[in-house]
This record gives sequence, structure tokens and C-alpha cells, in this order.
Amino acid sequence: MSEDAIQTARELATHASDIKHLQDDMDKMLANMKEMQATLIDIQKTLSEARGGWKVLMLVGGASSVVGAGLVQLTNWYVGK
Repeated sequence: MSEDAIQTARELATHASDIKHLQDDMDKMLANMKEMQATLIDIQKTLSEARGGWKVLMLVGGASSVVGAGLVQLTNWYVGK
């Protein structure tokens, strides 16, 4: 075998090894991206539920304010007579 053929074989082996390492790194990155996507979906669900919770709390707060104001008006009307 000539020296050029040996050098070419070495380069091909090196390139094949480099490609294998790059493919492994890409597979790891893909797994990490899928994990981050799942985490973002969980965060979005939590925020969506929190948004609905705030709406309910505002409704309860508003209703109790109306009831409280009504009681104060009734008390003033009753005491005023």
C-alpha cells in the first residue's frame, strides 16, 4: 500500500469518528430540546390555571364588596329611621 492510500485511510477513519461524535451531540441536543418543550408546556398549563384562578378570586372579591356595600346601606337606612 502506498503512503497516500494509508494517509487517506487515516483521514477517513478520523472523519468517521468525528461524524459519530457530532451525531451523538445532536442526539443529546434533540433530547434536551424535547425535555425543554415538555417543561414549557407544563409552565403554560400552570399559568393558564393561575389565570382562571385570578378571575374567580376577582369575582368573589367583587361579589363580597357588593354584599358588604349593600349591608352598609341597609344599616344606614335602618338606623336613619
